[in-house]
Amino acid sequence: MTGLSVEMLAADAVEPITSAGNAQLGIAVLAGIAVIVLLITKFKMHAFLALTIGSLALGSFAGAAPAKTIASFTAGLGSTVAGVGVLIALGAILGKLLADSGGADQIVDTILARASRRAMPWAMVLIASIIGLPLFFEVGIVLMIPVVLLVAKRGNYSLMRIGIPALAGLSVMHGLIPPHPGPLVAIDALDANLGVTLALGVVVAIPTVILAGPVFSRFAARWVDIKAPENMVPQRPAEDLDRRPSFGATLATILLPVVLMLVKALVEIVVDDPEQGVQQVTDVIGSPLIALLTAVVVAMFTLGRAAGFTKGRLSTTVEKSLVPIAGVLLIVGAGGGFKQTLIDAGVGQMILDLSESWSIPALLLGWLIAVAIRLATGSATVATISAAGLVAPLAADMSTSHVALLVLAVGAGSLFFSHVNDAGFWLVKEYFGMDVGQTVKTWSVMETIISVVSLIFILLLSLVL
Repeated sequence: MTGLSVEMLAADAVEPITSAGNAQLGIAVLAGIAVIVLLITKFKMHAFLALTIGSLALGSFAGAAPAKTIASFTAGLGSTVAGVGVLIALGAILGKLLADSGGADQIVDTILARASRRAMPWAMVLIASIIGLPLFFEVGIVLMIPVVLLVAKRGNYSLMRIGIPALAGLSVMHGLIPPHPGPLVAIDALDANLGVTLALGVVVAIPTVILAGPVFSRFAARWVDIKAPENMVPQRPAEDLDRRPSFGATLATILLPVVLMLVKALVEIVVDDPEQGVQQVTDVIGSPLIALLTAVVVAMFTLGRAAGFTKGRLSTTVEKSLVPIAGVLLIVGAGGGFKQTLIDAGVGQMILDLSESWSIPALLLGWLIAVAIRLATGSATVATISAAGLVAPLAADMSTSHVALLVLAVGAGSLFFSHVNDAGFWLVKEYFGMDVGQTVKTWSVMETIISVVSLIFILLLSLVL
């Protein structure tokens, strides 16, 4: 992984920032999370500010000196941004080039032209999964939902039959597959092998997205039988372009960083000798930073130049892609600060002690902690970051494959039952023209299915690896 591990920064702290017992620490954790939830839901405070205040409240309830709490939060924020900030920026640039060049349209139009009516839900989950690889979840929703509405209206489909598979594809990519921020931060926090995590994430994602997407959409369409809302007029991106990239070039560009990371993982397994020249080369080109940077540079030609972009327009596209991620970086960083405050307060060790007495498997424990934080805060990324920090001590004696599965278990838990404190819940509700109850019966249930089914496959893999 690029960047410094949060645990490396915390290693200098020989003692926790507080000497509170497990009971007080448990109360402090609940109080800190409660403050975050209250500020986000009741007072509509930005998640960055809520996480910052919640971290300070956590330290206060745990009896830590304010200066130590501030130091822990600052160290966690800095190390998290250092570890994944550049990767988030590169992912945003790639996603912007994909959208503005018409590459996303090219993928959508090509697949839909070859899909029969019965195969359309499968086509939508495939499109969303491909589009969702380099894009943030919110960006993927904004890009995919107009397509979903257009397809549902044009083909006279139930909106849920088309929409649920697309949402499932985006959500599974977001929760389980790097280079999305949550999985990347969990990999960094647990010191997991990115290539192995990516490979196992794909194995888990395929059956999960099938069950939560095309299969569940049959039931969702019966429970909530609605058409695309008339007041939503889809605006397809890149309509002003004279030409756009080819399907093959677009697909190859999107998959390039994933292929480079997987090649690195395969060479590590086959060669297993860091001194070998082949492995040294793949270690470089398969690192997340170089893989994504390579994809961005390639995309400037295969997507941008292919669409007729001038050098000036390419520069403008890159500049515009970086503006929206400022909030994402701050939220991710503050989540890392909250996590580091938890660790330095000794909560990680408390969880370790309790897990030994509970006799709960580490993978299940990681999932349960992520579920609890997800339900409390509504943020999958915050749940992943915080839960990864809490279960980090459990990863110390695990094999490479089981550490990767622990990352995936945390990611799966972070997707559990999206409800009213999740921005994604309201995005889906408004775009699809549903009320709160309909959104719960479709979107919230779909997220829960993804979380539970992922955990089942993760546990099954842990028995054979």
